[in-house]
Amino acid sequence: MTGLREAEKIYSFPVYPKRDLVLVKGENAAVFDENGREYIDCVAGNGSLNVGHSNPAVVKAVKDQAEKIISCANIFYNDARAAFLEKLISVMPAGLRKAFLCNSGAEAVEAAVKFSRLATKRKKFVSTVNGFHGRTLGALSATHNSKYREDFLPLLDGFSFVPYNDFEKMERAVDLETAGVIVETVQGEGGVYPGRPDYFARLRRLCTERGALLIIDEVQTGFCRTGKFFGFEHFGVAPDILCLAKSIAGGLPMGAVAASDQIEVGIGKHGSTFGGNPLCCAAGTAAIEFMLENKLWLEAERKGSYLMERLRLIKSSKIREVRGLGLMIGIELKEKAKPYVLDLLERGLLVLPSGLNIIRLLPPLTIPRDDIDRVIERIAASLGDKEKSFPLD
Repeated sequence: MTGLREAEKIYSFPVYPKRDLVLVKGENAAVFDENGREYIDCVAGNGSLNVGHSNPAVVKAVKDQAEKIISCANIFYNDARAAFLEKLISVMPAGLRKAFLCNSGAEAVEAAVKFSRLATKRKKFVSTVNGFHGRTLGALSATHNSKYREDFLPLLDGFSFVPYNDFEKMERAVDLETAGVIVETVQGEGGVYPGRPDYFARLRRLCTERGALLIIDEVQTGFCRTGKFFGFEHFGVAPDILCLAKSIAGGLPMGAVAASDQIEVGIGKHGSTFGGNPLCCAAGTAAIEFMLENKLWLEAERKGSYLMERLRLIKSSKIREVRGLGLMIGIELKEKAKPYVLDLLERGLLVLPSGLNIIRLLPPLTIPRDDIDRVIERIAASLGDKEKSFPLD
């Protein structure tokens, strides 16, 4: 049999920057490689494991559902799908009463673009500089970074970009031909920059006044990650369309678009073979129930505040800033992040880069306090000035 690394190298397109690590098991915030070595996981499936690896409630739901029915065409009703939709809508703001189920965040953004054009009869969209919304052609049209876009031009017409948190430039860009404004509550790929409450409040009013739909992308920030169930709750606003994915189903592939009643989509206007399949729906219901029962938004707020506070105590000439919201944290360095990402891997800590000089932490919200202290210790050992101590007490 071909070796594990070799099989992926031979048989898959090399579109991912692989690290020399084979992961074979996960439990809460811990993952284990093929040799049994344990790592603390602050990648967590790119933020898709808010309830932890192999969450027992999700595992049981998947096992039980797999014994009944795994797939069910959307031309038929299904009990698991109905239960999940009801649970999903129950955690939405009052204005969002319908949902379309798909398989990923990019698909959710694609649906949002189509639904917006259908509802408004307009074609233009405004997104933000350094915003990231996916790699399919429609989602890529709303994504700013040229390294993702340039090989695939021309993309969809009608998309423009303005700086994040800059309302004056947004106000100039949104006009009576704008179908929607697409924005993240925290820019993840763009450097872990949280939005400002005044910016979102003014943006909400602007969209309403000019008849544009406010589309909030919570693919990474949703489901308790930022210390609220959804990131927009920090700002006292609600979107017209909400894009969701990642942690929606405890790590299984699912996405969703939730929308207000003003969005009407008729038969045949959109669809998905696997969207809303019973297996993922069962996992999604279990994941959301776990979040509610364990108040995971409070866990994210408390643990995130503690983690950022302690990271800011590290005596380091390499760190420029520590910022974030809840357990979505960026460590901005004064130099390139990649060498430290790899050094932390050697120290048993898995982290993500964000841009060239930012280390991003997206641990499960269920991460134990002892593991958080180990995260701090390993980052201090990697980034701290060696002659200076770090006080953990």
